[in-house]
Amino acid sequence: MSNSRKTTSPQWKPPAQNPSILYSQRTPSTNNSIATSPNGTSNGVRQTGFVEKLLHSYGFIQCNEREARVFFHFSEYSGNAEDMKIGDPVEFQLSCDRRSGKRIAISVIKVDPSVSSQEIFSEERFQGSIVQEAKPVKTKNGTVPGNQDGLGRVTYVHNGECFFIPYGLEDVKSDDGSLKLKAGDQVKFYIASDKRNGTLRARKVEEVGLPEPEKYQGVVCSMKENFGFIERSDVVKEIFFHYSEYKGDINELLLGDDVEFQIQSRTTVAHDQKSQCQGSVVTKSEGREVAVNISRLPEGTVIFEDVASERIKGKILKPLKTSNKGRQGDPLCGRIVYEDDGHQIEIPFGDKDQKGDFTLQLDDLVEFSIATDRRDGLQRATQIELLESSFEKSKEIREVGIVATLKDGYGFIQCADRDLRVFFHFSEALDPTHELKPQDEVEFTVVQDPSSPNKQIAVRIKALPKRTLSLTISSEKYIGTIDREPATHKSPGKNKEGESGNIIYDYEGTIQQIPYYLKDLIEPKNPPRYGDKIEFSIGESSRNSQKRAVNVKVVLRNVAGKCQGFIATLKDNYGFIENADHEKEVFFHFSSVENVPMEFNLGDEVEYTLAKKGAKLSAENIKKLPKGTVSPEEILWDKGTLQGKIVRPLRIVNPDQDDYSGLVQVGLDEDEEEVYPYGITSLADKRDFLQKGDVVKFQIATVKSTGKKRAVCVAAMRSYVRAKVDSVKGLYGFLNYEVEDGKKLFFHMTEVHDSIELQPGDEVEFVVVQNQRNAKYSACSLRKITDTRRPERLLSRLKSFTEETGPRVILIRPPQGPDVTPLFLPPSTPTSNFSFFKLDSLPCYSSFPPLSLSLSQTQPPGTWMTSGLV
Repeated sequence: MSNSRKTTSPQWKPPAQNPSILYSQRTPSTNNSIATSPNGTSNGVRQTGFVEKLLHSYGFIQCNEREARVFFHFSEYSGNAEDMKIGDPVEFQLSCDRRSGKRIAISVIKVDPSVSSQEIFSEERFQGSIVQEAKPVKTKNGTVPGNQDGLGRVTYVHNGECFFIPYGLEDVKSDDGSLKLKAGDQVKFYIASDKRNGTLRARKVEEVGLPEPEKYQGVVCSMKENFGFIERSDVVKEIFFHYSEYKGDINELLLGDDVEFQIQSRTTVAHDQKSQCQGSVVTKSEGREVAVNISRLPEGTVIFEDVASERIKGKILKPLKTSNKGRQGDPLCGRIVYEDDGHQIEIPFGDKDQKGDFTLQLDDLVEFSIATDRRDGLQRATQIELLESSFEKSKEIREVGIVATLKDGYGFIQCADRDLRVFFHFSEALDPTHELKPQDEVEFTVVQDPSSPNKQIAVRIKALPKRTLSLTISSEKYIGTIDREPATHKSPGKNKEGESGNIIYDYEGTIQQIPYYLKDLIEPKNPPRYGDKIEFSIGESSRNSQKRAVNVKVVLRNVAGKCQGFIATLKDNYGFIENADHEKEVFFHFSSVENVPMEFNLGDEVEYTLAKKGAKLSAENIKKLPKGTVSPEEILWDKGTLQGKIVRPLRIVNPDQDDYSGLVQVGLDEDEEEVYPYGITSLADKRDFLQKGDVVKFQIATVKSTGKKRAVCVAAMRSYVRAKVDSVKGLYGFLNYEVEDGKKLFFHMTEVHDSIELQPGDEVEFVVVQNQRNAKYSACSLRKITDTRRPERLLSRLKSFTEETGPRVILIRPPQGPDVTPLFLPPSTPTSNFSFFKLDSLPCYSSFPPLSLSLSQTQPPGTWMTSGLV
């Protein structure tokens, strides 16, 4: 390769004939011809080269100035031939062998390498890194190894491009010759260009001392099976690490540990070959950064943020969701609002910013500090504490109790003011530094467990000083009356478990009230009932001076408190009783019935006692009474049978109304003002739920106990329709009768008369009613129509009966009304052989078809006979 070719190298252009680069010859030659004398001797021009090959008594020299190889004999060497080595620089003269005429070297002397050189060195010193190590190569037959034998490769960047260039072990510069370069070592070197062919090579390669790698700090934030992540302290970023990069036992590394590490970028390298003089070009693709050489630091070394010493008061604007703690997408999803210079400022917080892990609620008053992240300047609230004034402002109901039991991370608290043990978790302690122990006195709030709707738990637990819950019991005894019984877990209705009872007593002429609990009873197995007279003492809490009745015992049972009434409603496991005055109803649970509840029917007479648990009365100790025990009403016969319409149904028909009793209006005109109340016992058919606007027949009666008038024997004047049973599904079914958009009519088995079991295809007659709550239609008062018809011979015989030929019936005793008076009297004149009357004029029989009877008096007097059944 010519000199013009090698000077166009993209990485370097050596200046021609520059004395600082070119090694001058002692006697420069201007041409490549060899001047010799006619007798074969040299003309005195000396040339340079290096020993290429050594044999027993001769060798060969490679010329520097041209591609030529000349023979020389050891006798022409001016020094000791045994000290000569391959590669030694030499100076010589060219001559011709007289016998063969070939060129030979004579007057060979060893010279300094700077004098004899075939390469041009660059003025600039380059820096790169070793990518392939150089290896020693054994010579064969004393020859110099080839240019590529055992060579290593070094890479460097010039003008934005990456180049590779070879080097050998002889090119490594070392003081003692023991330096071994490895892949990745940083080096500096000169680039040498061969004057004969322009090839490039790294010369005088020296190792460069690498700067100390930069170290980073962070906190271990995630650990998986064999890798994890570190949150960096210099930027808001996480970095991956493998367990093999940790300097120590990986089992000792824990989440939250402070660590120090170095960052290494995993890159992908691709090689592109270029020309021989330019080397090869590499293309790098950036990979992800990973943490290497990880070591643990003392706790507290890594600091992400600066926490201000000033404490600020604020209010919870958005609490953390308890069910999603640790799984929320936004790590700072909570919000606190506070005032600064008259401005409302909102600041976020996370689940690790509380002093403890207790429950924070909306509008809680808190005190906190502001932390500023050093990496991005983000501010958040931290070191959050709940203020005592928060309970006073929010009117939160705080309770007190004693720690009953402690388990692994949880326990139970016995409430001091009610018979209730509540579950709690250790994380709900307001002071996380205080360790709760059994018998510790605590203050807490009882809330519904979000994971179990039927369970209550204690939250926001505060430890109290000892003897806070002690009671001071008075020596004076008091007499009072049970106004409300305390609720238990077996209490029916909506009473809360542990709700206190109430006692009414007279203190110095003033009626007072005081609560009590089941634990305050002397005989808990035989508790006092509503209306019982009791004796008690008063205990006063030393914590809040609250008083309650203690040492409660029964003095006199409320025997006179037994009540009577009628079964008004029956549901799945409860019902309602209409009192004897027919003015209101009282709730009862089947657990309070002495008999089997399913033996009850609507209108049955019962006896019961009242118990006040919570805010409402309920019936207990319910016992069924014989029919006629409860005093009946006195029917006003002079009023006769009236016709009217329902203006207000019973509450069992319309539960949204406040009054229990219904109202029936006399007459059908809208302007009629004469109305009478009615109840379940007023209905001729107890299963007939009369709707507003229904036309009815009824009578008027007077309640003996109150003297009030009410409607009785109320019967609907409805038109019955017929249809067949379409399907039966357990306790309900559907009739083949279309209502509202073609839907089949619903019915319940309890509406079937005589408890007949209906089957699909049976024909029934019924009344269509509309539910006032949901506006849906249903069938009531169902009667199965028998398929058996009278024989035609009997029907024709009945039609042939007359008053004279009809069968005679002897009347033994005339029928009596509800007031034990005869329903009808004999004719006033003995000349009357018979008289006619209709049963629809009799009370409670208006719903039957007209029936005429013929009465005649026979002997003896007072004996009547009916005839002429029509």
